[in-house]
Amino acid sequence: MDIIYLNDLAIETVIGIYDWEREIKQTIILDLEMGTDIRAAAASDAIDDTLNYKAVAKRLIEFVSAAEFQLVETLAERCAEIVLGEFGVPWVRLKVNKRGAVRYAGDVGVIIERGTPR
Repeated sequence: MDIIYLNDLAIETVIGIYDWEREIKQTIILDLEMGTDIRAAAASDAIDDTLNYKAVAKRLIEFVSAAEFQLVETLAERCAEIVLGEFGVPWVRLKVNKRGAVRYAGDVGVIIERGTPR
């Protein structure tokens, strides 16, 4: 299995459990590793034969920007479902980072893996 990755995708969204968080947009950072097989794309040199990471990024930006979840866990699960279901990816590892959510911590969030590596 090969991995196509997309890191540091910053998206503004409403997320959080506190009243003040429901009134503002905060930045979350997504890091994705997506399992695929790049051999066909390498042979053809054609974008149609690979996972288009720009299309993945655009779809996740669209979804996350409009979302209003309370938990990063829910956001992570829904993003993984999009990648697996809409892009034919058999496996994804997704990190959702909500920087600044915990005082004195640089990063906080979740990392999930969904699907089955080929």
